[in-house]
Amino acid sequence: MTRGGRPHLPHSGHPLLPPWSLPWSPARLELPAIPLPRDAFAGVEPDPDRLDPIRHEVALADGQRDSHADVLQRRRDELAYRLHASPACWQARVPGPPDAVLAAFGVTDNPAVLPGGKGGTWRAGQLVLKPVELLAETLWRSEVLTGLAGSTGFRVARPVRTLNGAWVAQGWEACQLVAGEPDVSRQDDVLRAGIAFHAAIADLPRPAFLDLRDDPWAYGDHVAWQELPVHACPAALELLAPLSRARRPVDLASQVVHGDLPGNVLFAGGLPPAIIDWPAYWRPASWALAVTVADALCWYGASPDLAARWSHQPG
Repeated sequence: MTRGGRPHLPHSGHPLLPPWSLPWSPARLELPAIPLPRDAFAGVEPDPDRLDPIRHEVALADGQRDSHADVLQRRRDELAYRLHASPACWQARVPGPPDAVLAAFGVTDNPAVLPGGKGGTWRAGQLVLKPVELLAETLWRSEVLTGLAGSTGFRVARPVRTLNGAWVAQGWEACQLVAGEPDVSRQDDVLRAGIAFHAAIADLPRPAFLDLRDDPWAYGDHVAWQELPVHACPAALELLAPLSRARRPVDLASQVVHGDLPGNVLFAGGLPPAIIDWPAYWRPASWALAVTVADALCWYGASPDLAARWSHQPG
């Protein structure tokens, strides 16, 4: 989740596959149709004008020709729209935690939705609450983060139990609110925090819940690592083909890693960076760094020098 206002588009699950090139099947792209105002994307990528198929078809009928760059951009925009729509759309789809959930966690403050992500994360007092996506992952992550030793290299948002000692209440989980804001200009610091975090969790065994995941991010990850076949529409296959040919074998040990560091590292004066919203993957630690660099280049305006500075990493 990104709290800085700009939607954070999911990465491909592989450093060679940029975020827009995920091998989605058409069925996985179909989200419920939700009417959006024309200004829903004001100041935010993607460009809504490119998402109007009728206008596009009229333009083609009028004899306008799309350049290759236009076609590629439109495909990126369409994918981004289907995946994330807009913050307003997600906020309309994810209601806040019910009173019974707030009471279970001992919260008396009124909840307020936090910006970014899927619009389903809420602050209430000094707690952050969000719906559980995969129960087994939430329970595993809660235990791991609770037992993680403190570090001078990073902070974490510690999970919070209910008043009855459970990690989950009616499908909601909670963690402590941590001080800080994302700063997309500090990707080197994001990478350093990621290295420190991965060193701290390097000895964790592979969690069993990874075999239970059935979401687009997990699917893209498995396809990128050639663990699942590609099932995609012709347009996606066309985008994937050169990237697939560029893949090379990776002979590095895997461990539990944070698969979405950019935008999920918060900075506050005088404190170590805080790592939040941890989607766990079982990949080489340098893979997580490569994803961070790729996302920074694609979405956060990072200079190509960032890749050069971190090219010494294994892989």
